[in-house]
This record gives sequence, C-alpha cells and structure tokens, in this order.
Amino acid sequence: MSAAIPSHAFEQYTIAFYNLENFFDVINDPNILDDDFTEFGRNEWTPHRYQKKLNRISDCISKIGFEETGKLPVIIGIAEIENKKVIKELLSQPKLSHQNYNFIHYNSPDERGIDVALIYNEDLFTVHHSAPISIELIEENGTKDYTRDILYVKGKLAGMPLDIYVNHWPSRRDGAEETNHKRVEVAKKLIAHINNNDPEKKRYSNTHDTHDSHNVIILGDFNDDPENDSIKNVIIPQGFKNVTAPLKTFYRGTLNHQFKWNLFDQIIISQSLENDIPKSLYFSKANIFDDIMLRQWKGKYRGQPSRTFVGRRYKGGYSDHFPVYSVFRRN
Repeated sequence: MSAAIPSHAFEQYTIAFYNLENFFDVINDPNILDDDFTEFGRNEWTPHRYQKKLNRISDCISKIGFEETGKLPVIIGIAEIENKKVIKELLSQPKLSHQNYNFIHYNSPDERGIDVALIYNEDLFTVHHSAPISIELIEENGTKDYTRDILYVKGKLAGMPLDIYVNHWPSRRDGAEETNHKRVEVAKKLIAHINNNDPEKKRYSNTHDTHDSHNVIILGDFNDDPENDSIKNVIIPQGFKNVTAPLKTFYRGTLNHQFKWNLFDQIIISQSLENDIPKSLYFSKANIFDDIMLRQWKGKYRGQPSRTFVGRRYKGGYSDHFPVYSVFRRN
C-alpha cells in the first residue's frame, strides 16, 4: 500500500459560488426595481434586517471549504447582489474583514438590478483582465429580453493561469420548457467567448473540442440542472466536466422547489484542471455547503435552505440556495 501524501506536500484552494437571494441595500435606486427592498417598501427591508443578512452571509462564506483546507475561500462567485455598496459592506464584516479580499462587479441591464460579482483574495489570485459579457436575447415579438451579464475574469491562481466565468442564467418563471431556448442560447454565447479566448483560437462548433491548454472554471446559478440541454448538450461536449453533477440526488441539491431538489448551482471545469502534472493546479473535490446552520430545522420544510423571504413573509434566514464549492490543489 502506498503511503498517503502528507498535507504539507500541496497547497489547497477553495473556489465557491453562492446565490445570495435578493441581496439589496436599503436605499431606493430610481434606476432599478428595488422599491420592495426599502425600509417602507413591501418587504420592509429595514437596516436591522439588512445587517442581519450581512452577518449571516459573511458567516456562511467564512465556513465554505474550511473543513477541508483550514482556510477561507480564495474565490467566491456571487449572484443576486444589488451593487458595489452591498459587496463592500459584506467584506467589512468581522468574519471576512481580516482577509485581503477584493471584488469585481459590473452593473448589468437586469431590470431588477441584481448582478453577479467575483470576490477574491488578492494574496493568492491576481486579476489581469475582467469584463462583462452582455447577453442580448430577442423575444418572439422582436423585443429585447434583458438578463444578467456573464462576468469574465482572467488571472492567475497561485501562479497558474485561470479564466473564470460567473453566471446567472434566465429564470424558469414562465416555465422550464418555455424558457429552455434562452438558457441554451446563453450557453452557446458563453462557449463562443471561451473559444475566442482559447490560445489555440478554437471556435464554437458541434465537434468535441477540448481545452487542454486553457484552464477554465465556469460557475454560477444556471437555472438548469446538470442533465438539461444547456449544460449537458452545449457546455459538456466542448471538453468540460461538471464536477458538481454527481452531488445531485433525490435527497440533495442546492435549492428545493415543491419538495423537489434541484442543482441549479454548479461548477464546471476544463479538462486541463484534471491532471497529474507537477506544480500544476488540479481539481481535488467538490461539494455542496449545506451545513445544518443553513437549513430550516423544523416544520414541513425541514432540511431545506433557510430563506430570507418566502414570498412576502420575512424569515430572516440566509438564502434560498446552498453554496457549492470545489477544492483545488497544487503540489
């Protein structure tokens, strides 16, 4: 039997994604539909409730992957964030303020004003370039459908090149089948961007291209499960692996709708991150951070995510999603 590799023989890094469930500040912004999330709005979003959410989300982030690595996450993609102010105040909370965290955020054309962003530890991840990827979808009647941008960040993690894409794809509010084409179209736009940035200058096609020379991590809330068209038939055949797909079971997922688990929150990696090359960054494990503290602990919804709101009812929880995370190593 071969001896186990001692823990000091490699460095470990947690990369996570977390949908924060309508994380608004309390100030009314006339340019977006945030009126409900103000002190005198429908949701009575008071400074006290806002501060409670800041405390809870920061506490959760500080624990993601800690059991495996003994450290806070290096990179966290987040969704449903209103603006830079909320991110700055989140990172100033005691559980996170001791980390050298910075963030990247662009305002998107989403009518509700909820965006994606990337939080990263500047001591370990160096940003070389970032940009929003605008997603323009056209309805059958010819009108534009505004949705969240995809956030593209190019940098180096522990000296290794890495491209990261943070996603929050169109919702299923009007029906899964009725909106399926929107998510498929966003997936194709994402693949086109990835291939345009590949050093080998590959282009999107129906062939099984691989990305062996291109370290890519795609993470986000896709509003689709791993077995749906956008992921299974568009993303994966292009040489990617969904490392979170095996986590979905009848009893487990990242969100629960009508007592059925979904795994909309996923992390997908390029084949280049599954390797045994000395001194290279490589994938170790993936998991859902569904600790008991994030769950409802009684009643018929026991075990489901402890939400901030259920409809108009304030519950004071964390989010309607659990975070997902992956641990990467470098020898």
